[in-house]
Amino acid sequence: MHSLDLPADLKSDDHIIVGMSGGVDSSVAAWLLKQAGFSVSGLFMKNWEEDDGTEYCTAVQDLADAQTVCDTIGIELYQANFAAEYWDNVFSRFLDEYRAGRTPNPDVLCNREIKFNVFARYAELLGADWVATGHYARLDYEGELPRLMKARDTAKDQSYFLQAVTAKQFDHCLFPLGNLNKQQVREIAKLAGLPTFAKKDSTGICFIGERRFADFLEQYVSGAEGPICTLEGEEIGRHQGLMFHTIGQRQGLGIGGIRAADDAPWYVVRKDIPTNTLVVAQGNDHPALMYAALSCDRVEWIDGKGPELPARLSIKTRYRQPDQQAEVTTRDGGVFVCFEQPQRAVTPGQWACFYDGEYCLGGGIITGTVTADGDLG
Repeated sequence: MHSLDLPADLKSDDHIIVGMSGGVDSSVAAWLLKQAGFSVSGLFMKNWEEDDGTEYCTAVQDLADAQTVCDTIGIELYQANFAAEYWDNVFSRFLDEYRAGRTPNPDVLCNREIKFNVFARYAELLGADWVATGHYARLDYEGELPRLMKARDTAKDQSYFLQAVTAKQFDHCLFPLGNLNKQQVREIAKLAGLPTFAKKDSTGICFIGERRFADFLEQYVSGAEGPICTLEGEEIGRHQGLMFHTIGQRQGLGIGGIRAADDAPWYVVRKDIPTNTLVVAQGNDHPALMYAALSCDRVEWIDGKGPELPARLSIKTRYRQPDQQAEVTTRDGGVFVCFEQPQRAVTPGQWACFYDGEYCLGGGIITGTVTADGDLG
């Protein structure tokens, strides 16, 4: 039996409700807990109404898969619709960030506001003593409240997406996959006869699906055409809205073959909101893409206190980025991060996640940047 790192106060007759997504990860999480002898149920949550065309959202198929898995394991599956809560607490903020010219990450907010808030409270109403998910992360239960840790599988670690969840929200929560890698999970699913063992991992956001992101976003946010300019101020193209672009972007700029310019690809290096200008430069490692520092207006520390600052911590500014060493200090009620080595394409609106070794401490939305050349972003 695989080690589940279960908390000492988890009793054999406790009821565990697993968030069932219809994917292989939640399937195996439920199976492992059932095999360990616990009373287990599943809960499938719907977070999006497919009024704009079901071909883009896999919710119907995911529910069918979740039901088949639960039938195979021999557990009950509940359903809940959290679409209204998702719209109010996640999607509306997602749109606000794009309107402000930033590039948000809704998955972090979804975990804090939906999965470990609305979902967890609903599970309690169904009689859950504990909730479990298929996240690749671990919890240290030794203290008064749990501490979030990275998964054993560094390639799949999802602690970055859990950085805004509080320690109190993690109380009575389980991550059965924390000690496993993806290959092991699929092997377990196959041996257990779970129909999701070979199901492709979902990517991106359900409500966007396989359609072009710009096509989806323009339904909700109106963009204004504006100039695409070089760092020297020369206009070399036109964009259809700043919100369709992000720092470090190469594809979809519609520029190339500029007279008197070399053949190196163009990248977005800045979005000038007041003038509605998209600023670009050539070269993957152009100095304008390299950042020495960032700031967050505030950081949500998981334990509610955070480390004593200044401190030397590790930081990720995007998922799957290797840990980067930085000096973290307080400034103007928020935090200021000075990287040991300049980092590429640090993007306002994204989340900066802070670590102390294996422990995830929390994170905050990036609100300001400083390039390696000292330019403010």
